[in-house]
Amino acid sequence: MIDLLNLTKTEMRDLFASWSEPTYRANQIDQWVYREHVTDFDSMTNLPRDLRARLTESATIGAPKTIAETESADGLTRKALLQLFDGQTIETVLMLYPDAPGSPEDDAQPGIKRRTVCISTQVGCPIGCPFCATGQAGFIRNLTASEIVAQVLHFAREGSPITNVVIMGMGEPFMKFNVTWQAIQSLTDPDRLGLGARHITVSTSGEVPGIEQMTHKELQINLAVSLHAPDDELRNVLVPLNRKFPLKTLMRAVRSYTEQTRRRVTFEYALMDGINDKPEQARALTQLLRKQLCHVNLIPLNPTTASPYGRTPYERVKQFERILLNANIPTTLRVEKGIEIAAGCGQLRQVVGRKAQETRHLQNERNQAA
Repeated sequence: MIDLLNLTKTEMRDLFASWSEPTYRANQIDQWVYREHVTDFDSMTNLPRDLRARLTESATIGAPKTIAETESADGLTRKALLQLFDGQTIETVLMLYPDAPGSPEDDAQPGIKRRTVCISTQVGCPIGCPFCATGQAGFIRNLTASEIVAQVLHFAREGSPITNVVIMGMGEPFMKFNVTWQAIQSLTDPDRLGLGARHITVSTSGEVPGIEQMTHKELQINLAVSLHAPDDELRNVLVPLNRKFPLKTLMRAVRSYTEQTRRRVTFEYALMDGINDKPEQARALTQLLRKQLCHVNLIPLNPTTASPYGRTPYERVKQFERILLNANIPTTLRVEKGIEIAAGCGQLRQVVGRKAQETRHLQNERNQAA
């Protein structure tokens, strides 16, 4: 079966040409899939009946099955655990924001002006960051372009337009750069989902070749780097990829990126109690980032049950922030969303997997008792 979400526009046209169909059928399909959010070929009423039958026989439109979903008490954060064709699961999160000046208000949800989807690029993650639930679970496989795009469409099908996408979920997006970039092209293509490039952010743990490739791309996608430590010794522990691409190498790539694109980079810094939140570490961070076109996003850790790392107390968070601001490093404290529903990467997957394991264990005990 051909997954149409996996096809570029050129590949889609080539497919219809090979079927002796006019190539404008590709544009019609894109309209149905990306704008009308249809997953059933029979609903594509402007296509000939015999073409709809052929599509039903030969093609599919990626739409992972929802096997679990949680929602925050305020209704502004929703996480879905999606099951892929091979039974593997990934997470995607919808975050609603009421305070985006200049954005159109959501007719379906008055007061909501920004709808951001956080998506994954891998099943699990090979980086192995010890404070991250996804890193603790290990790596299984890369996602296809279809499986990346399908996460955005999952929430778009609810009827309200998606305004922003952050590629900050499970996995390292730049380990399969071409696949991630193909998905981004589908999300930004005016004939497809049509998101503005500046409304999409890709977060990397420091995969330098990906940063270098993104430097030469015309799309003005935002770049974020998961930093989490101001020195190599600590970052080798918290972000093991640092052993391959140490801070000197990483910062050289980031400086080249900002010099050539004139775009600011966001550095994400998850604060962990007694690990990376000391005043001297904040001062070391200011030295690392001085003269760098950047913004620091401080994130109080969303702790996981399997991690030994705790959450920095609020007063120390504010102290860390003040040191950066006093050094003229643009800094914000991330608005926390979804703490009570385990919205951090990999947490819902971890919870559901643990419950399934417990269920299997109980069933085995019952079978043995019988």
